Amino acid sequence: MNRVAVVGGGWAGLAAAVALAENGQQVSLFEAAHALGGRARRLVLHRGDGLACTLDNGQHILIGAYSDTLGLMQHLGVAPLDVLHAMPLSLRFADGRGLQVPDWARSWRAPLDALAAIATARGWGWGDRLGLLRATLRWRAANFDCPPEASVAALCRGVSARAMEELIEPLCVSALNLPSAQASGRVFLRVLRDALFGQATAGIAPAALLLPRVDLSALLPDAAERWLLERGQSVHTGRRVERIARDGAGWQLQTSDGTEAHFQRVVWATGAPAAARALAAVAPEWARCAEALQHTAITTVYAWAPAARLAAPVLALRGGPAQFVFDRGALSPRDPAMQGVMALVLSASEGEREALQAAAIAQAGAQLGIHLLPLQTVTEKRATFACTPGLQRPPAVVAEGLWAAGDHVDGPYPATLEGAVRSGLEAAQRALGKPVRADRGT
Repeated sequence: MNRVAVVGGGWAGLAAAVALAENGQQVSLFEAAHALGGRARRLVLHRGDGLACTLDNGQHILIGAYSDTLGLMQHLGVAPLDVLHAMPLSLRFADGRGLQVPDWARSWRAPLDALAAIATARGWGWGDRLGLLRATLRWRAANFDCPPEASVAALCRGVSARAMEELIEPLCVSALNLPSAQASGRVFLRVLRDALFGQATAGIAPAALLLPRVDLSALLPDAAERWLLERGQSVHTGRRVERIARDGAGWQLQTSDGTEAHFQRVVWATGAPAAARALAAVAPEWARCAEALQHTAITTVYAWAPAARLAAPVLALRGGPAQFVFDRGALSPRDPAMQGVMALVLSASEGEREALQAAAIAQAGAQLGIHLLPLQTVTEKRATFACTPGLQRPPAVVAEGLWAAGDHVDGPYPATLEGAVRSGLEAAQRALGKPVRADRGT
């Protein structure tokens, strides 16, 4: 049995730790924070009337194509449909316009359900529909691939301005956290391919939108921690790994409490900036590649109004700075503290927190007719790497016996929960000496 260290307790590190332990390795998981989950964990706030509500350090959304994430949840004993609200593909605005799978097509298999949504999009003319359908057929004929230097905007030649505004731009900024003119067309097409032509997981259609009913820690990190501890694995929170050095055929780690320990293998699963700093001495080329990544911010404005309720659990917004609003009360109808709580999501956000909060609250008031009171605004300045065309991402292999995991590591997906989980599973496979699935990247 090998002793394997996993450094970083976000979703990538947890996925790696579970996969390694499942295959008979003795795992020690180290997380500098006092809670697991990384950029996707719970956050407790208080409403204006004093009630405490359990939210997240940033609103997230999943899709049915996230097969590895859903599979890991099932493996840990979490039934996806118990903790996620599944709804057909929908990008509906408060005025009723936009894209939504009609009721009569909800049982159709992908991509027929998405095609029905395009054909019946409210407020769209036939030119809008036909332009998008032609583009989709063109992408399908190219097997959803394109030159690495192509942007999403370049792929969408012939798509009308309305279809760009009400479908492509919201999808692009939510998936890649960049506007279409700056975002990688190849990565966007990969996500689109999986959503339109992927396989159902846990009875969930690949194009379905999955909105968490519970906080993000309850979605996966809590279950992963329990699973590891029940099997005798070590989970160390509040312990930062401050030094890594080659030690014979393995690696010596020193933690913030002064402890040193030897491990045959290491999976490094922190964010890119921390990984670049920590690994510069042992893998300078890898560290330079990780350090060169640019990052984009995501802001979530949590706000509340008594008895506020949206027409749907999630609605799209126009004109910025927020792109989406989530009705957390509708997602947790049995929790009185969640009623009237809204999450306004500002992808690719720029500017000061107070100004973004005020602008998002005003935007919601104008488009939703709700006077919201701010609860808390959370800005993750390095929420995602900038997934630009032709971007070189650091590889999974760092050095002999040392692998990297994280949504920034080279692979087919952007900086999403699925990208993190996939990279963690890949790193574990490599550490076990097993072949890596061909579509996981280099």
